[in-house]
Amino acid sequence: MTKINQVPREEYLFSGHTACPGCSAALSVRHLTKVLGKDTVFVITACCFSIIAGPIPLRSFDLNVYHCPFPSAAATGSGLKRGLQAMGDDKTQVVVLAGDGGTFDIGLQGLSGAAERNEDIIYICYDNEAYMNTGMQRSSASPYGSGSNTTPSPKVKENPKKDIMKIIEAHRIPYAATATVSHPADLLAKFNKAKTIKGFRFFHLLCPCPPGWGIESDETIVFSRLAVETGVFPLYEMIKGEQINLTYEPESLRPLKDYIDGQRRFAALSDEEIAVMQKEVDKNWQALLEKNKT
Repeated sequence: MTKINQVPREEYLFSGHTACPGCSAALSVRHLTKVLGKDTVFVITACCFSIIAGPIPLRSFDLNVYHCPFPSAAATGSGLKRGLQAMGDDKTQVVVLAGDGGTFDIGLQGLSGAAERNEDIIYICYDNEAYMNTGMQRSSASPYGSGSNTTPSPKVKENPKKDIMKIIEAHRIPYAATATVSHPADLLAKFNKAKTIKGFRFFHLLCPCPPGWGIESDETIVFSRLAVETGVFPLYEMIKGEQINLTYEPESLRPLKDYIDGQRRFAALSDEEIAVMQKEVDKNWQALLEKNKT
């Protein structure tokens, strides 16, 4: 496990960028770039980070960045990596950075193709559970019961969140993992591990969004931690779609209501609806524990 005092001091994401105050996606990327290092090129599709990275002629990364159309992030990353290899460069790490809209929805076909071909890239989905960059519209990553600008209160999303990790599991790629900023040592250790693996690697990062979730800018770490402690977002890694390793297991799960309360996007939920959500969380947690034993 990577210790915090072992984190490189180099900074590859400059201060003064345009992320919202408390943006956990920016904090996540700041951490993971320290592990990936200077021999990294980012492919960024339409998302919050296409703005955070800096409008021309400004920039926030001390790394090369290639912007691409919304549905083509994984395909662009695949082509860039193969082009580098054709030039004899097998050292540069190609990293695709996309939000949940560009991963769960618009970019899913390209993601599946790259995973099936086992392209030698790292794909990072920073999941803030809606199309936050364009006005906080719901995506298929938005959880059941959440409000958004396309599901305004008292109307809420009536469908469950798409399970992207089960989709990735079906592709049997070399490595996939979940991570979030409330557990930075876990996040850093997983990226250190992914650097040593060839083939397609996938990261699902939960990234609370203050304006989109209706939380305060100093609460992103709090809600990242609550997502883990309630079982909403378990921390684990998956090897070749078969071996599941829980990397953090709470002694006992906290009630889901601890996570729901304080998020204005869930303000319209009744206690009965929260109870239904609690049963679903408990079922998914038990299923993950069983996989972790095998």
